[in-house]
Amino acid sequence: MDNLFSRITGEQPLSENPNYNLIQLDKYNYELSVSVPGYKKEELEVSIINNRLNINSKSKKEKEKETKKINWIHQGILKNNFSISFKLEHKIKIKYANLKHGILNLSFFYDLPDQEKPKKISINEEHDHKCNI
Repeated sequence: MDNLFSRITGEQPLSENPNYNLIQLDKYNYELSVSVPGYKKEELEVSIINNRLNINSKSKKEKEKETKKINWIHQGILKNNFSISFKLEHKIKIKYANLKHGILNLSFFYDLPDQEKPKKISINEEHDHKCNI
């Protein structure tokens, strides 16, 4: 249905996500890079809600009205709203979010509760004891 809608209106379907890379740096640390060419930081929103990392573009109604006044001969560069969401197994903490050259970079780590973190159990070496009966 979205593809049919986009062919009729010329708009991209809202369900299409931007391209992204996800890198696991070590057991708990990750980097996510999302391609968002043409977006300013004010037009992007990053949130964590109910163990979901959400990245959304914000609608700019004023700019849409302004562009309707323009007599386009060809408009090949579109800036559509998008929403991308990642379901997380554990709670995460964002170290930073940077926007540079059309790439939104997020660095985050899993913030496991202490009871879920792996625990090492020390092993004691028992010395041979002879029992004298």
